[in-house]
Amino acid sequence: MRSIWNGAISFGLVSIPIKLVNATESHSISFRQIHTEDGGRIRYRKVCELDDREVSQAEIGKGYEDADGTIIPITDEDLAHLPLPTAKTIEIVAFVPADRIDPLQMDAAYYLAAGGAPAAKPYTLLREALKRSQKVAIAKFALRGKERLGMLRVVGDAIAMHGLLWPDEVREPEGVAPDTRVTVNDKELDLADALMDTLGEIDLEELHDEYREALEEVVAAKAAGEAPPEAPEPARAGKVLDLMAALEKSVRAAKESRGEQPEEAADVRRLPQRKTARAAPKQTAGKKSTATTKKTAAKKTAASAKKSTSKTAQGAKKTTAKSAAKSTEKKTPAKKTTSRKRTA
Repeated sequence: MRSIWNGAISFGLVSIPIKLVNATESHSISFRQIHTEDGGRIRYRKVCELDDREVSQAEIGKGYEDADGTIIPITDEDLAHLPLPTAKTIEIVAFVPADRIDPLQMDAAYYLAAGGAPAAKPYTLLREALKRSQKVAIAKFALRGKERLGMLRVVGDAIAMHGLLWPDEVREPEGVAPDTRVTVNDKELDLADALMDTLGEIDLEELHDEYREALEEVVAAKAAGEAPPEAPEPARAGKVLDLMAALEKSVRAAKESRGEQPEEAADVRRLPQRKTARAAPKQTAGKKSTATTKKTAAKKTAASAKKSTSKTAQGAKKTTAKSAAKSTEKKTPAKKTTSRKRTA
């Protein structure tokens, strides 16, 4: 990797020669500006306003425009003699826990490569010290005409540096949060947690730039004289009226996308609706319900009375039948005795 800056890390009295290389690269597709009528390239030419002629890159320098419009030339030699200790040095000023750094301050990322064999020992010392302390180093350095803030941390066996914005360059989030008062209940939070658990974690290596891939397909189709692929119609998002229902559907959809069987629908308590004047008839319904209950109870009482009367009558009939049978049994032996006497 080509270095973009050479200098040293100042670690107390220890100086570590290093080379700064870019840790990231862009894979985005770039376009050229063309003349739509004939396809000709549109180019920007650097022209001197005084001479009214195009100048080469070797003739171009730097200049600072003063408030009155005066241009003050600034040469590379002027920049090389800046009265700053960080002009060619990454000066470590503190070591802090990584969670002290606000991600909003993160800027470009670089790798710090050891500058030759003599730098190997102090480079390794700083790397291992950062590992054992579980901290990051805060440093100042100058790059591309201005002093910057940086954070040094260990990545594998290398030391990486993230450029940081100065604290006063990060804007406060004023007027960003909703200005209305909203209350979130425990049930909604439970469903949100369930959705987070269902989505789970992901290996960032699996993510890729789908927009760039689609753009490459369009370019390839146009180059082959074919019609570019049509974009699928985006799903229409319905208006969310019930947050609980939307969360439940999201959990169910996430489980189905992972091949899991969605559980049975949970008991959902709907969001309370506003009361209106139509709520009054509920009292009449209550009266009807009471009257119906009374009628039903009266019917049941009458039916019970009929059943008990029927049972009593049946019992009486049975008792009479038994008594008659007994009296008949008693009379029958008497007749038999009389007949026997006459025979004798």
